[in-house]
Amino acid sequence: MALLDRFRKPKKEEPKEEIKKAKKTSKAKKASVAKKPQVKNKKRLAVIYNILLEPHIAEKATALAEKGKYVFKVALGANKIQIKKAVEDLYGVGVVNVQTIKMPPKKKRLGRSEGYKEGSKRGYKKAIVALAEGEKIEIMPR
Repeated sequence: MALLDRFRKPKKEEPKEEIKKAKKTSKAKKASVAKKPQVKNKKRLAVIYNILLEPHIAEKATALAEKGKYVFKVALGANKIQIKKAVEDLYGVGVVNVQTIKMPPKKKRLGRSEGYKEGSKRGYKKAIVALAEGEKIEIMPR
């Protein structure tokens, strides 16, 4: 088979160690760019995510965000102290004030009839969190 080896193209030998090092450094750079939560304790992080369900994104909420107030949907059983601690732990900011609002369930329509028999949208609780001056939260990355 030595005769056939003459016609084969020689393989380019690249040092494998350099390739592995380049891949590791690129992964390390990507990981450093991604923003991680401020909390290191996994159990505490789970509790925070059970309190702060999601940011409430609406036209009024975006107008409030420019003034340093952010709106979140929160658990129905969460109180203002729990919400304040959760936002401070998760985002690492200082919270000045928390206001909560319970949104009632809304009736759905089915033809001419309207009422709770036809079903309703779920009610929820939302919290308006005012931050200290000069602090911001990036809820939606651009």
